[in-house]
Amino acid sequence: MIKEKKAMERNQLEEIVKPLTEWYRKNSRSLPWRKDRNPYRVWVSEIMLQQTRVETVIPYFERFMKRFPDVASLAESDDEELFKLWEGLGYYSRAANLKKAARTICARHQGKFPETYEEIIGLPGIGPYTSGAISSIAFEQSRAAVDGNVLRVMTRLTENGQDITDAGFRSQVTKQLEQIYPPQGKGDFTQSLMELGAVICVPNGEPRCGECPLAFFCRAYHNGTQLRYPVKKKKAPRKVEQKTVLILRVQDIEDRIAIRKRDAGGVLAGMWELPNLNGILNEQEVLQWLSDKHITVKAMSGEIDQKKQMKHIFTHIEWHMAYWIVDCDAVGEGNGLTWVTAWQLENEIALPTAFKKVYKKIP
Repeated sequence: MIKEKKAMERNQLEEIVKPLTEWYRKNSRSLPWRKDRNPYRVWVSEIMLQQTRVETVIPYFERFMKRFPDVASLAESDDEELFKLWEGLGYYSRAANLKKAARTICARHQGKFPETYEEIIGLPGIGPYTSGAISSIAFEQSRAAVDGNVLRVMTRLTENGQDITDAGFRSQVTKQLEQIYPPQGKGDFTQSLMELGAVICVPNGEPRCGECPLAFFCRAYHNGTQLRYPVKKKKAPRKVEQKTVLILRVQDIEDRIAIRKRDAGGVLAGMWELPNLNGILNEQEVLQWLSDKHITVKAMSGEIDQKKQMKHIFTHIEWHMAYWIVDCDAVGEGNGLTWVTAWQLENEIALPTAFKKVYKKIP
């Protein structure tokens, strides 16, 4: 009886394949990574699109492809140039893993992108979703790419109230979809599910059910329960960390700003940053720190009022940032600081968005 029920569910779900694929072929957005299903292009686009809007990604993708058109050029890239091209996309570990994976492809696969799901998922920074996307879109394999968009579509279609953050449920949906992949057009089917979740079965506000090619099948639509799905367990509150960020500048031959490298582990690992201290420090505390670094102060001003602090949100933590702008007479040596020009910050050095927010406070 259980086997019969599963078979019936599979047969029912197969009804979505043809109308959804046909809708996609007629209505899909024209996006640069869809023009050529080269696995390298598919891979880079999927990594860029993680937690980032399509409109934001398009110019980044085009610049990236122009500078690094293939695996070999990415593997040989300079870290500073790579991060500069990535600046503004955030989650810099994605860029670092792209390079690591490119180097792995060159070392293990002679620069040719691997074709099997198992080989692809073994690359740095690639999980089940990205491996499924590449396998189906670039290599026409029956591999599903299940993300938040696809889970939203599937839970509404079936009125499934399981928690979409549960890995077991995601795996279950993946297996269900992989059983109904068509003999041809596997990449189109994968992208049709993505597209439906992005433009019709949307996450915020009312879904556009009147334009949905699967309305005939959707249980939530027929029962008016669309907004009850998906069910998602509430996240634990983000940890709040207070920071005092220092904009240290010196006038000599040219105006220069102090930056330093972050540690190799943790948030923004290995990135450049403005010097910063834990907690909200007053003027005297900052002056003491500067004295310990053998930095002589000419003048300083800042903002430490709690109501005026800047905020920056990461996945699991939230920074509340006060700042001080410090004009320095002498910059000291051996204090871990690197002094750079505004031109270098604009053109050569990637400064994470959290610190860019503070940097823009310079009058």
